[in-house]
Amino acid sequence: MAATQLLPSTTRRAGAGLLAAGLVLALLLALTLAVGLGSVDVPAREVWSTVARHLTGTQGPPGPHDLIVWQLRVPRALLAALVGAGLGLVGTAVQALVRNPLADPYLLGISSGASLGAVAATVLGVGAGGALGLGAGAAAFAGALGSFALVRLTAGRGSGFSPLRLVLSGIAVGQFLAGLCSYLVLRAGDEQQTRGVLFWLMGSLGGATWARLALPAAAVALGLVALQARARALNALVLGDETAAGLGIGPDRLRRELFLLTSLLTGVLVAVSGAVGFVGLLVPHLCRLAAGGDHRRLLPLSALTGAVLLTAVDTVARTALDAQELPIGVVTALLGAPVLLYLLDRRQENR
Repeated sequence: MAATQLLPSTTRRAGAGLLAAGLVLALLLALTLAVGLGSVDVPAREVWSTVARHLTGTQGPPGPHDLIVWQLRVPRALLAALVGAGLGLVGTAVQALVRNPLADPYLLGISSGASLGAVAATVLGVGAGGALGLGAGAAAFAGALGSFALVRLTAGRGSGFSPLRLVLSGIAVGQFLAGLCSYLVLRAGDEQQTRGVLFWLMGSLGGATWARLALPAAAVALGLVALQARARALNALVLGDETAAGLGIGPDRLRRELFLLTSLLTGVLVAVSGAVGFVGLLVPHLCRLAAGGDHRRLLPLSALTGAVLLTAVDTVARTALDAQELPIGVVTALLGAPVLLYLLDRRQENR
Protein backbone atom coordinates (compact mmCIF):
# COMPACT_ATOMS: atom_id res chain seq x y z
CA MET A 1 0.00 0.00 0.00
CA ALA A 2 1.28 3.46 -0.93
CA ALA A 3 2.41 5.72 1.87
CA THR A 4 -0.18 8.36 0.92
CA GLN A 5 -2.97 5.84 1.54
CA LEU A 6 -1.94 5.55 5.20
CA LEU A 7 -2.28 9.25 5.96
CA PRO A 8 -5.37 10.52 7.85
CA SER A 9 -7.86 12.53 5.80
CA THR A 10 -7.09 15.76 7.68
CA THR A 11 -3.39 15.36 6.94
CA ARG A 12 -4.18 14.72 3.30
CA ARG A 13 -6.34 17.85 3.10
CA ALA A 14 -3.61 19.96 4.66
CA GLY A 15 -1.04 18.43 2.34
CA ALA A 16 -3.29 19.02 -0.66
CA GLY A 17 -3.68 22.67 0.32
CA LEU A 18 0.06 23.16 0.58
CA LEU A 19 0.55 21.33 -2.71
CA ALA A 20 -2.04 23.53 -4.42
CA ALA A 21 -0.33 26.68 -3.13
CA GLY A 22 3.02 25.39 -4.35
CA LEU A 23 1.55 24.56 -7.75
CA VAL A 24 0.11 28.05 -8.10
CA LEU A 25 3.55 29.54 -7.41
CA ALA A 26 5.12 27.04 -9.81
CA LEU A 27 2.60 28.02 -12.49
CA LEU A 28 3.40 31.71 -12.08
CA LEU A 29 7.10 30.90 -12.39
CA ALA A 30 6.51 28.68 -15.43
CA LEU A 31 4.43 31.39 -17.12
CA THR A 32 7.10 34.00 -16.41
CA LEU A 33 9.81 31.79 -17.92
CA ALA A 34 7.60 30.92 -20.88
CA VAL A 35 7.08 34.58 -21.71
CA GLY A 36 10.63 35.66 -20.94
CA LEU A 37 12.60 32.95 -22.72
CA GLY A 38 12.98 32.67 -26.48
CA SER A 39 15.03 33.91 -29.41
CA VAL A 40 14.89 37.28 -27.61
CA ASP A 41 15.10 37.00 -23.82
CA VAL A 42 12.95 39.41 -21.83
CA PRO A 43 13.69 40.13 -18.14
CA ALA A 44 11.02 39.02 -15.68
CA ARG A 45 10.52 42.58 -14.44
CA GLU A 46 9.70 43.76 -17.95
CA VAL A 47 7.40 40.78 -18.48
CA TRP A 48 5.27 41.64 -15.48
CA SER A 49 5.36 45.39 -16.02
CA THR A 50 4.12 44.88 -19.59
CA VAL A 51 1.36 42.53 -18.45
CA ALA A 52 0.32 44.89 -15.64
CA ARG A 53 0.21 47.88 -18.00
CA HIS A 54 -2.07 46.09 -20.45
CA LEU A 55 -4.33 44.64 -17.76
CA THR A 56 -4.79 47.93 -15.95
CA GLY A 57 -4.92 50.09 -19.06
CA THR A 58 -2.18 52.33 -17.73
CA GLN A 59 -1.03 54.87 -20.28
CA GLY A 60 2.67 55.02 -20.94
CA PRO A 61 5.31 54.30 -23.54
CA PRO A 62 5.46 50.64 -24.56
CA GLY A 63 8.57 48.70 -23.62
CA PRO A 64 11.07 47.56 -26.24
CA HIS A 65 9.58 44.07 -26.23
CA ASP A 66 5.91 44.98 -25.85
CA LEU A 67 4.78 43.26 -29.05
CA ILE A 68 6.74 40.08 -28.32
CA VAL A 69 5.47 39.83 -24.75
CA TRP A 70 1.81 40.78 -25.07
CA GLN A 71 0.84 39.70 -28.58
CA LEU A 72 2.99 36.60 -29.08
CA ARG A 73 4.22 34.97 -25.89
CA VAL A 74 1.53 35.68 -23.29
CA PRO A 75 -1.30 34.13 -25.39
CA ARG A 76 0.85 31.08 -26.11
CA ALA A 77 1.82 30.62 -22.47
CA LEU A 78 -1.80 30.93 -21.36
CA LEU A 79 -2.94 28.49 -24.03
CA ALA A 80 -0.31 25.98 -22.87
CA ALA A 81 -1.59 26.31 -19.30
CA LEU A 82 -5.21 25.88 -20.40
CA VAL A 83 -4.48 22.82 -22.55
CA GLY A 84 -2.40 21.26 -19.78
CA ALA A 85 -5.16 21.88 -17.23
CA GLY A 86 -7.76 20.41 -19.55
CA LEU A 87 -5.67 17.30 -20.26
CA GLY A 88 -5.16 16.78 -16.54
CA LEU A 89 -8.91 16.95 -15.96
CA VAL A 90 -9.74 14.64 -18.87
CA GLY A 91 -7.16 12.08 -17.80
CA THR A 92 -8.49 12.03 -14.23
CA ALA A 93 -12.11 11.68 -15.38
CA VAL A 94 -11.36 8.94 -17.92
CA GLN A 95 -9.36 6.91 -15.41
CA ALA A 96 -12.29 7.04 -12.98
CA LEU A 97 -14.70 6.24 -15.78
CA VAL A 98 -13.03 2.96 -16.70
CA ARG A 99 -11.54 2.27 -13.24
CA ASN A 100 -8.11 1.95 -14.84
CA PRO A 101 -5.15 4.18 -13.88
CA LEU A 102 -3.57 3.55 -17.30
CA ALA A 103 -6.47 5.01 -19.27
CA ASP A 104 -6.31 8.35 -21.07
CA PRO A 105 -7.97 10.01 -24.10
CA TYR A 106 -5.50 8.28 -26.42
CA LEU A 107 -6.26 4.83 -25.02
CA LEU A 108 -10.01 5.27 -25.44
CA GLY A 109 -9.79 6.62 -28.98
CA ILE A 110 -11.04 10.12 -28.10
CA SER A 111 -7.90 11.91 -29.27
CA SER A 112 -7.86 9.90 -32.50
CA GLY A 113 -11.46 10.82 -33.23
CA ALA A 114 -10.84 14.49 -32.48
CA SER A 115 -7.71 14.48 -34.65
CA LEU A 116 -9.60 12.85 -37.51
CA GLY A 117 -12.34 15.48 -37.31
CA ALA A 118 -9.90 18.39 -37.28
CA VAL A 119 -7.76 16.96 -40.09
CA ALA A 120 -10.83 16.22 -42.20
CA ALA A 121 -11.99 19.81 -41.75
CA THR A 122 -8.57 21.09 -42.77
CA VAL A 123 -7.75 18.78 -45.67
CA LEU A 124 -11.27 18.72 -47.11
CA GLY A 125 -11.66 22.48 -46.70
CA VAL A 126 -14.48 22.54 -44.14
CA GLY A 127 -14.51 25.78 -42.18
CA ALA A 128 -12.04 28.63 -42.19
CA GLY A 129 -8.91 29.35 -40.30
CA GLY A 130 -6.91 26.20 -40.97
CA ALA A 131 -6.30 23.47 -38.45
CA LEU A 132 -6.92 25.82 -35.55
CA GLY A 133 -10.05 27.49 -36.89
CA LEU A 134 -13.56 27.29 -35.43
CA GLY A 135 -14.65 24.94 -38.22
CA ALA A 136 -11.94 22.47 -37.24
CA GLY A 137 -12.83 22.97 -33.58
CA ALA A 138 -16.43 21.90 -34.19
CA ALA A 139 -15.21 19.00 -36.34
CA ALA A 140 -12.77 17.90 -33.61
CA PHE A 141 -15.56 17.91 -31.03
CA ALA A 142 -17.81 15.89 -33.36
CA GLY A 143 -15.00 13.43 -34.01
CA ALA A 144 -14.27 13.01 -30.31
CA LEU A 145 -17.93 12.51 -29.48
CA GLY A 146 -18.45 10.10 -32.37
CA SER A 147 -15.39 8.01 -31.53
CA PHE A 148 -16.32 7.72 -27.87
CA ALA A 149 -19.91 6.81 -28.82
CA LEU A 150 -18.55 4.08 -31.10
CA VAL A 151 -16.27 2.80 -28.35
CA ARG A 152 -19.12 2.80 -25.84
CA LEU A 153 -21.44 1.02 -28.27
CA THR A 154 -18.83 -1.62 -29.02
CA ALA A 155 -17.90 -2.13 -25.37
CA GLY A 156 -21.51 -2.19 -24.23
CA ARG A 157 -22.48 -5.25 -26.25
CA GLY A 158 -23.34 -8.12 -23.97
CA SER A 159 -24.25 -8.02 -20.29
CA GLY A 160 -22.87 -5.57 -17.77
CA PHE A 161 -20.04 -3.10 -18.02
CA SER A 162 -16.44 -4.23 -18.36
CA PRO A 163 -13.66 -1.64 -18.00
CA LEU A 164 -11.26 -4.01 -19.77
CA ARG A 165 -13.64 -4.38 -22.72
CA LEU A 166 -14.00 -0.60 -22.92
CA VAL A 167 -10.22 -0.12 -22.99
CA LEU A 168 -9.74 -2.79 -25.65
CA SER A 169 -12.54 -1.31 -27.74
CA GLY A 170 -10.94 2.10 -27.39
CA ILE A 171 -7.60 0.80 -28.62
CA ALA A 172 -9.20 -0.84 -31.65
CA VAL A 173 -11.35 2.15 -32.59
CA GLY A 174 -8.46 4.55 -31.96
CA GLN A 175 -6.13 2.64 -34.25
CA PHE A 176 -8.77 2.50 -36.97
CA LEU A 177 -9.44 6.25 -36.77
CA ALA A 178 -5.70 6.99 -36.68
CA GLY A 179 -5.37 5.03 -39.92
CA LEU A 180 -8.12 7.09 -41.53
CA CYS A 181 -6.42 10.26 -40.30
CA SER A 182 -3.11 9.21 -41.87
CA TYR A 183 -4.91 8.43 -45.13
CA LEU A 184 -6.44 11.92 -45.24
CA VAL A 185 -3.05 13.49 -44.59
CA LEU A 186 -1.54 11.54 -47.47
CA ARG A 187 -4.43 12.62 -49.71
CA ALA A 188 -3.72 16.31 -49.11
CA GLY A 189 -2.71 17.84 -52.42
CA ASP A 190 -0.59 20.63 -50.96
CA GLU A 191 2.81 19.46 -49.71
CA GLN A 192 3.15 22.46 -47.40
CA GLN A 193 -0.31 21.76 -45.96
CA THR A 194 0.67 18.13 -45.39
CA ARG A 195 3.77 19.13 -43.42
CA GLY A 196 1.76 21.63 -41.41
CA VAL A 197 -0.92 19.08 -40.52
CA LEU A 198 1.68 16.46 -39.56
CA PHE A 199 3.46 18.96 -37.30
CA TRP A 200 0.15 19.98 -35.74
CA LEU A 201 -0.84 16.36 -35.13
CA MET A 202 2.28 15.96 -32.98
CA GLY A 203 1.20 18.92 -30.87
CA SER A 204 1.75 22.61 -31.50
CA LEU A 205 0.70 25.87 -29.87
CA GLY A 206 2.22 28.03 -32.59
CA GLY A 207 -1.14 29.44 -33.67
CA ALA A 208 -2.00 30.89 -30.24
CA THR A 209 -3.68 34.32 -30.27
CA TRP A 210 -5.83 36.22 -27.82
CA ALA A 211 -8.93 35.48 -29.92
CA ARG A 212 -8.32 31.73 -29.72
CA LEU A 213 -8.08 31.65 -25.92
CA ALA A 214 -11.80 32.15 -25.32
CA LEU A 215 -13.02 28.71 -26.43
CA PRO A 216 -10.48 26.56 -24.53
CA ALA A 217 -10.79 28.80 -21.45
CA ALA A 218 -14.58 28.37 -21.42
CA ALA A 219 -14.31 24.61 -22.04
CA VAL A 220 -11.74 24.04 -19.27
CA ALA A 221 -13.71 26.18 -16.79
CA LEU A 222 -16.92 24.34 -17.64
CA GLY A 223 -15.17 20.99 -17.39
CA LEU A 224 -13.64 21.78 -14.00
CA VAL A 225 -16.95 22.98 -12.53
CA ALA A 226 -18.93 20.05 -13.95
CA LEU A 227 -16.42 17.41 -12.86
CA GLN A 228 -15.90 18.96 -9.43
CA ALA A 229 -19.66 18.82 -8.88
CA ARG A 230 -19.43 15.07 -9.58
CA ALA A 231 -16.33 14.45 -7.45
CA ARG A 232 -18.14 12.37 -4.81
CA ALA A 233 -19.87 10.38 -7.54
CA LEU A 234 -16.51 9.70 -9.16
CA ASN A 235 -15.18 8.41 -5.84
CA ALA A 236 -18.10 5.98 -5.68
CA LEU A 237 -17.76 4.96 -9.34
CA VAL A 238 -14.13 3.95 -8.78
CA LEU A 239 -15.32 1.48 -6.13
CA GLY A 240 -17.66 -0.27 -8.59
CA ASP A 241 -21.17 -0.03 -9.98
CA GLU A 242 -22.80 -1.81 -7.04
CA THR A 243 -21.23 0.55 -4.52
CA ALA A 244 -22.23 3.58 -6.59
CA ALA A 245 -25.80 2.33 -6.95
CA GLY A 246 -25.97 1.64 -3.20
CA LEU A 247 -25.06 5.29 -2.58
CA GLY A 248 -27.88 6.48 -4.84
CA ILE A 249 -25.69 7.19 -7.88
CA GLY A 250 -26.76 5.92 -11.29
CA PRO A 251 -23.51 4.60 -12.82
CA ASP A 252 -24.87 4.43 -16.39
CA ARG A 253 -26.14 8.00 -16.30
CA LEU A 254 -22.89 9.21 -14.76
CA ARG A 255 -20.89 7.51 -17.50
CA ARG A 256 -23.00 9.14 -20.20
CA GLU A 257 -22.35 12.52 -18.62
CA LEU A 258 -18.65 11.80 -18.38
CA PHE A 259 -18.57 10.66 -22.02
CA LEU A 260 -20.04 13.99 -23.09
CA LEU A 261 -17.80 16.11 -20.86
CA THR A 262 -14.57 14.36 -21.78
CA SER A 263 -15.45 14.38 -25.48
CA LEU A 264 -16.20 18.10 -25.35
CA LEU A 265 -12.96 18.91 -23.57
CA THR A 266 -10.84 16.63 -25.73
CA GLY A 267 -12.32 17.96 -28.95
CA VAL A 268 -11.63 21.56 -27.99
CA LEU A 269 -8.10 20.81 -26.76
CA VAL A 270 -7.14 18.82 -29.85
CA ALA A 271 -8.51 21.59 -32.07
CA VAL A 272 -6.25 24.23 -30.52
CA SER A 273 -3.13 22.17 -29.79
CA GLY A 274 -3.16 18.91 -31.73
CA ALA A 275 -2.93 15.57 -29.99
CA VAL A 276 -0.61 15.90 -26.99
CA GLY A 277 0.14 12.59 -25.33
CA PHE A 278 1.21 11.47 -21.83
CA VAL A 279 -0.11 14.53 -19.96
CA GLY A 280 -3.55 13.04 -19.33
CA LEU A 281 -1.95 9.74 -18.36
CA LEU A 282 0.91 11.00 -16.21
CA VAL A 283 -0.61 13.91 -14.29
CA PRO A 284 -3.29 11.94 -12.35
CA HIS A 285 -0.60 9.44 -11.27
CA LEU A 286 1.58 12.21 -9.86
CA CYS A 287 -1.33 13.80 -8.03
CA ARG A 288 -2.56 10.52 -6.54
CA LEU A 289 0.91 9.80 -5.18
CA ALA A 290 1.00 13.23 -3.55
CA ALA A 291 -2.58 13.69 -2.32
CA GLY A 292 -4.47 10.40 -2.51
CA GLY A 293 -7.39 9.39 -4.71
CA ASP A 294 -10.21 11.64 -3.45
CA HIS A 295 -11.48 13.41 -6.58
CA ARG A 296 -12.49 16.48 -4.59
CA ARG A 297 -8.78 17.20 -4.26
CA LEU A 298 -7.53 15.24 -7.25
CA LEU A 299 -9.38 17.21 -9.94
CA PRO A 300 -8.11 20.73 -9.10
CA LEU A 301 -4.62 19.41 -8.37
CA SER A 302 -4.57 17.61 -11.72
CA ALA A 303 -5.62 20.80 -13.48
CA LEU A 304 -2.84 22.81 -11.80
CA THR A 305 -0.21 20.12 -12.36
CA GLY A 306 -1.18 19.76 -16.01
CA ALA A 307 -0.96 23.53 -16.48
CA VAL A 308 2.52 23.70 -14.94
CA LEU A 309 3.74 20.68 -16.88
CA LEU A 310 2.59 21.73 -20.34
CA THR A 311 3.70 25.34 -19.87
CA ALA A 312 7.20 24.07 -19.03
CA VAL A 313 7.13 21.55 -21.90
CA ASP A 314 6.13 24.22 -24.42
CA THR A 315 8.98 26.43 -23.24
CA VAL A 316 11.42 23.56 -23.78
CA ALA A 317 9.91 22.83 -27.20
CA ARG A 318 10.43 26.46 -28.26
CA THR A 319 13.92 26.93 -26.90
CA ALA A 320 15.67 23.53 -27.01
CA LEU A 321 16.83 24.00 -30.61
CA ASP A 322 18.05 27.33 -31.96
CA ALA A 323 16.64 27.14 -35.48
CA GLN A 324 13.64 24.82 -35.10
CA GLU A 325 10.67 24.36 -32.81
CA LEU A 326 9.98 20.86 -31.54
CA PRO A 327 6.42 19.46 -31.53
CA ILE A 328 5.04 19.35 -28.00
CA GLY A 329 4.13 15.68 -28.36
CA VAL A 330 7.76 14.79 -28.97
CA VAL A 331 8.85 16.48 -25.74
CA THR A 332 6.02 15.01 -23.64
CA ALA A 333 6.84 11.52 -24.96
CA LEU A 334 10.57 11.85 -24.26
CA LEU A 335 9.97 13.17 -20.75
CA GLY A 336 6.77 11.33 -19.88
CA ALA A 337 7.66 7.76 -20.81
CA PRO A 338 10.61 7.40 -18.37
CA VAL A 339 8.66 9.11 -15.57
CA LEU A 340 5.66 6.87 -16.11
CA LEU A 341 7.82 3.74 -16.07
CA TYR A 342 9.38 4.92 -12.81
CA LEU A 343 5.96 5.53 -11.26
CA LEU A 344 4.69 2.12 -12.34
CA ASP A 345 7.78 0.48 -10.86
CA ARG A 346 7.28 2.41 -7.62
CA ARG A 347 3.61 1.39 -7.41
CA GLN A 348 4.64 -2.24 -7.87
CA GLU A 349 7.18 -1.98 -5.05
CA ASN A 350 4.58 -0.44 -2.70
CA ARG A 351 2.14 -3.32 -3.15
